[in-house]
Amino acid sequence: MFCYIFLIISVLLIIKPTINALFLSELGAEKLSLAYILVALTAVASSMFYTKILAKFGLNRIIKTTLSTSIIILIALGLLLIFGLMNTSLLFFFYIWVAIYAVLSASQFWVLANLVFNVRDAKRLFGFIGSGAILGGIFGGYLTSIFAPVFGNDAMIFIAAVLLMGCFPLLRYIWRLRVNKLDEFKQKKRISPTDGHPYQLIKKSKHLTYMALTVAVGVLVAKLVDYLFSDFAAKSIEDPEELTSFFAFWFSTFNLLSLAVQLFLTHRIVGIWGVGFSLLLLPLGILFGAVFFLFLPELSAIVAIKAMDGVLKQSINKSASELLALPLPFELKNRTKSFIDVVVDSIATGFAGLLLIFFVNGLELGTLSVTLLIIGLVLVWIFFIGILRKEYYATFKHNLKSATAKDKNVSVSKTKNVSVVEGMKSVFSSGNEDQILFMLNKLMEINDRRFTSDVLRLLDHPSVKVKAAAMRNLYFLNSSSMVVQINELLGYGDEDLTLATFEYLLLHSDHKEEYVFDQFLDSENVLVRDTALFCLARESAGNMTLRTSHDLQGRLAKRLSDSENPINPLVLKAIGASGYPQFYHVIMDGLDNQEEILKKAAITAAGISMHPMFIDKLLHLLSNKPYRSTVIEALNNYGPGILPILVSQVRNRSIDLETCRFVPLVIKSFKSKEAVHCLFQLFDDVDLSIRLEVVRALSDIRKDRPTLRFNRFKVASKVFDECRLYHQTLSAMHTQIIISYRNRKKSGSGIDVEERDARASLLELLERRLDAGLERIFKLLGLKYVQEDVQNAYLGLLSPKQEARNKSIEFLDNLLTGNLKQKLLPIIEEATMDFSSEEAIQKIKHNIPSEMECFEQLLQVPDVNLKLAVLYLIGKQKESKYEPLLKRFTSDENQKIRDFAQNALAEINLS
Repeated sequence: MFCYIFLIISVLLIIKPTINALFLSELGAEKLSLAYILVALTAVASSMFYTKILAKFGLNRIIKTTLSTSIIILIALGLLLIFGLMNTSLLFFFYIWVAIYAVLSASQFWVLANLVFNVRDAKRLFGFIGSGAILGGIFGGYLTSIFAPVFGNDAMIFIAAVLLMGCFPLLRYIWRLRVNKLDEFKQKKRISPTDGHPYQLIKKSKHLTYMALTVAVGVLVAKLVDYLFSDFAAKSIEDPEELTSFFAFWFSTFNLLSLAVQLFLTHRIVGIWGVGFSLLLLPLGILFGAVFFLFLPELSAIVAIKAMDGVLKQSINKSASELLALPLPFELKNRTKSFIDVVVDSIATGFAGLLLIFFVNGLELGTLSVTLLIIGLVLVWIFFIGILRKEYYATFKHNLKSATAKDKNVSVSKTKNVSVVEGMKSVFSSGNEDQILFMLNKLMEINDRRFTSDVLRLLDHPSVKVKAAAMRNLYFLNSSSMVVQINELLGYGDEDLTLATFEYLLLHSDHKEEYVFDQFLDSENVLVRDTALFCLARESAGNMTLRTSHDLQGRLAKRLSDSENPINPLVLKAIGASGYPQFYHVIMDGLDNQEEILKKAAITAAGISMHPMFIDKLLHLLSNKPYRSTVIEALNNYGPGILPILVSQVRNRSIDLETCRFVPLVIKSFKSKEAVHCLFQLFDDVDLSIRLEVVRALSDIRKDRPTLRFNRFKVASKVFDECRLYHQTLSAMHTQIIISYRNRKKSGSGIDVEERDARASLLELLERRLDAGLERIFKLLGLKYVQEDVQNAYLGLLSPKQEARNKSIEFLDNLLTGNLKQKLLPIIEEATMDFSSEEAIQKIKHNIPSEMECFEQLLQVPDVNLKLAVLYLIGKQKESKYEPLLKRFTSDENQKIRDFAQNALAEINLS
């Protein structure tokens, strides 16, 4: 992976200065404004298109297609240069293509990296792998600066094509070594696309809004600086090869200086002076450079400004920005990062192009106006940084208050506006348990080695939870030295702490011979031995060298044959993490175990394994309430690849009906766009209880993920379907109410007690169906309108107070429009009627079906309990006119329905 990204970025640093030089030499800097706009439009469009392509086609195919297309384009470019066939349109095309290549190649690489490495490996290795990109940039740039003047731009393009060809064998090796060993579930889980609409998330968060604005202004300034740099370079150096060499040299030098600053200065500056000052260094550097350029308009001054942007942006500014996002929830950052990096960046680039067209091309003000514009925008940039810094501290204090909400005596004054690093260190040294755990979780997101000594001191904290969290952080922070408290930490007997300690120990087993991991795998302490085995199984996933060196398969077989020590939860989880199917029968046996602890461990182990053989068994456990949450978590661990299987199981009734009713809970746990799509597929199910669970799941997803969009037309269609069903049930209920009313008017001796009880049971069942139908309708309306408003209206309709019901109806009258209003309001008005009074009964006597029609309608509804209630009532009425209706159900596929129909016929015949 290191070599792969090295080649990708090397190629970028060859073609970028080459294309820039050709573009400027032929068209001049005045055309850059139009190029910026075209790049922005193309970047946004290609990003949207690429997301759809990634969802439809395999990643391997997409990467190979991208590489092949890029090589063809490079060869074509080289030939065009040799034969002198370049023109304006082609120069614009290649300029835009280089910009898209930069975004697309990096994006594909990190998607591939997420597929190759699990979360733990990614946190540990991505820093090292990312250094390959920096070295690739240095190598590619200096290579171009040396050889472009000697061999020419066309030769550099062919060299780039050859280097890009080297990615194919690397990709094949990576795919064969790591990806092919992942099953379909693991692949889909690691590549699952980000859904939702980040714009809404950014809009709702002041912190994210100011971050996006700060990024936008920063990009705007960077593009204007790039314009000045390109303009002066093109005017000073007329030869295309020399201009290519100039660009390549400085691009590589900026990368080299950025690496040096990152290694030796960033931690000190950010740690001592804090986030606010660190963020100000870049705009202040550009500001001083721009002011200096006003007095000395030379290329050297522009190079200094460009150096500020190129060096500080990827070092100090980047680290400070990562800390700035620290108070935000991890999931929120993930969902908005790509939007800010691509869309906000592209919009700012396009806006920079428009400004240049207005000031340079339109008003013909020249470079002086651009410099003044840069100074003005930098001042705006500094203003946003000041606001963002305040918002950062406000968010941080709020998070700490939330983390310590249970302890009202805890003060958060220690989070005053000092350096963020000092603030975190202060919490580690004097915070309470909740605050420290919160800050350790945040530290896991940035893996900053400056906190290593602070985290090491937390190993002496009295809380076992803090010790475990500290060890998990040290797994990523401290890779060069071994902590000395290993035996002490293992002596606490806490499973979570023991596991965290072994994860750390396994990472260092090659560095310290006295802490050989095998000695713990052979320990006499069962907890230590089995925890070490589970840790080995989990950490060696995809690492055959580690598995072989510690003989994981042999140790598992030996442990399972140990009759003296029965199987415990750790062993079951170790089997699940091992990926050895020959041991999976042990997990299957555990799923049938009557002991709750072992059964839950087996469920968890099945989820860890992500093997298809366990899916049916896990689904059948859903109806068992004590295990339901564990089962849902295990099935969720399979990733989005399981969703189509769940839908198929319900639609084909591969599992029993009771289990089907809990499947929407599993789908809901994914809270994704794909989950919404699957739930809508199940909404067409004939079973009303499944439909109710589906709409409840959709409503919960909407509540938790308000940025997910629901198809309003599809929602409206489902509401109409529910209205028809509700109206049908309501008509049947009206029929039964009127007949029951007439029976009450008769003398008590004329009515059979069993018939009266049967009719009362049917009425009660119909009433429950109406309540469920009304809930489904309002849950669906909550997907189309503001959920809170619809929920309040629904609660108002259920209120015993007539005034509350009237207000709800009035609100819905104003909210609903068109056919939806026409269909829904009459139903809602009837639903709120009180049928206990004679006046209300008189109102519903018109347009209701006869009892025969009522029974025929109800027997067509796919509801077993409703059919049984109707058949039972018919039997108690003992009227021969219902015989043809009953005979249709004497051969029904459902045994209960057949029995009830036959019993009803027998009662009629006896009478």
